Amino acid sequence: MLKNLSRRGACALLAASAAVAAPVTALGAASSPSTSAAAKAPLVVGFVYVTPVGEAGWTYQHELGRREMERSLGARVRTIAVESVAEGADAERVMRDLVAQQGATLVFATSFGYLEPALRVAAELPQARFEHAGGYKSALNLATYDARYYEARWLAGWLAGRASKSGVAGYVAGFPVPEVVQGINAFALGMRAANPNATVRVVWLNTWFDPAKERDAAQTLVDQGADVLTHHSASPAVAQAAQANFRSRGVRVVSYPSDMRAFAPDAQLAAIVHRWGGFYTRVAERVIDGSWRPEPVWGGIASGMVDIDAVDAALPKELRAGLESRRAAIVGRTLTPFSAPLVDNAGTTRLARGALGDAEIKSMDWFVAGVVGSVPKAR
Repeated sequence: MLKNLSRRGACALLAASAAVAAPVTALGAASSPSTSAAAKAPLVVGFVYVTPVGEAGWTYQHELGRREMERSLGARVRTIAVESVAEGADAERVMRDLVAQQGATLVFATSFGYLEPALRVAAELPQARFEHAGGYKSALNLATYDARYYEARWLAGWLAGRASKSGVAGYVAGFPVPEVVQGINAFALGMRAANPNATVRVVWLNTWFDPAKERDAAQTLVDQGADVLTHHSASPAVAQAAQANFRSRGVRVVSYPSDMRAFAPDAQLAAIVHRWGGFYTRVAERVIDGSWRPEPVWGGIASGMVDIDAVDAALPKELRAGLESRRAAIVGRTLTPFSAPLVDNAGTTRLARGALGDAEIKSMDWFVAGVVGSVPKAR
C-alpha cells in the first residue's frame, strides 16, 4: 500500500537509510466532473528516490520539485514517489512497477546509478517517458537532465577562500564520478581565486547516503586543519559536524544541496541549493501536450536549477556584494569557472587558453592544483 506523504513526519533524513524501498505518495489533485477537463485522466508521474526524503538533502530537493509540479498542474497530474530505492536491480523493479502496474507514463529517475536500470525498463516499456538525473546515455523514450552545479561550487569556493583562516577546506565526496569531480575542482578554483595558497582536502565516502560515515569524514577533515567544510553527500551530517566544531574551532560549512541552517545555525556560510520544480513542471506539460522529446538538459544558475543561497547575513556587506557580483558574472558568462590556465595537481597544464567545453567537463577525471589527493577509479 502507498503511504500518504503527510504521514511520513517520522521519516527524518538522519533516522536511518531504509533497506527496502518504501513508497512515499500517490497524491493528485481531484478533478471536478463539472468541467470538461475532468473527462481526461491525469498524467501519472513516478519519482524514484535513492534515500529517505527527510528534511534536507538531495532527495528532499527533488521532493520539493515534485510538490511544486503538483501545485502548478493540479488535476492534470497524479504523482507516485518511492523513496529509499537502491541503485541496481531494485531500481529496475520499482520503475517497471510504476509503469506496468501503476500506470505511470512519465518517470523521473533521480540518482546517477539509476541510468542502466532506467534504460532497460525504457526499452521494455516504450509507452512511457523517462527522465534520468545526471546521465550520459539516452534512448528514444529516455532523456537526461542535470544542472551545472559547478557554477555554484565556484562561488562557494570563493566565499570559503575569503572566510577561511587556515586556508584549508574539507570536502566530503560521495563517488568519484565526473559530476562530483567537477564540483571539487570548481570549489578549489573559486577558493584559490580568493586565496592563491588555499588547499582542498577530499575524503571519499563511496556512498551517497550514510550519515555516520559523512560525519566521521567531516571530523577527520577538521582534525586535518580544515576550517571550512562542504560536501557532495545526501544528509545534513556534514553541516552538523561543522556546527559541533563551530565554537571550539570556528568551522564553517557551505551546505549542499539544501539550505541547512536548521542543522548548522551558526556554522553555515551559505548553501548550494537545487531547484527542480520549474523543470519538472515543464517536462510534464510537454508529455501532456505531446511535445516531449528525448533531449538532454544541462542548466546552470541562469536556468534556476541551481544557485548559491542562504548566505550568512552577518558576513561583511563588501563580502556579500563581491559574491553577488561574481554570481552575476557567471550568469552573464563573463566568468567561466573552467577557463585557462588550468593546471592539474601534478603540475601538468590541462588548458592553456580558452575554456573547457561541455564534453571535457562531463568527462572530468582529474584534480586541479590545490586539491590534495587523486581521483580514484569510478565504480
